[in-house]
Amino acid sequence: MTCPYCKAENADSALVCTSCSRDIAVPATLIAERDDLLRKRDQLRVELTQARDEIEAIMRRRKSR
Repeated sequence: MTCPYCKAENADSALVCTSCSRDIAVPATLIAERDDLLRKRDQLRVELTQARDEIEAIMRRRKSR
C-alpha cells in the first residue's frame, strides 16, 4: 500500500506508514471521494482561469472604444 501522505510503500496490511508514521488505514471510499474532489477542484480552477480571461478581454475591448 502506498502512503497517501508521503507516497512511501508499505505492506498491504499496514495500519501506520513506516516512513512518516501517519495512519494509512483510510477506507477506500474516502480515498475515492478525495480523488473526486481533487478532480472537481482542478476543473473549477480551469473554469476560473477561463472566466478571468474572458473578463480581461471584455475590459480590453471597452478601453479600446
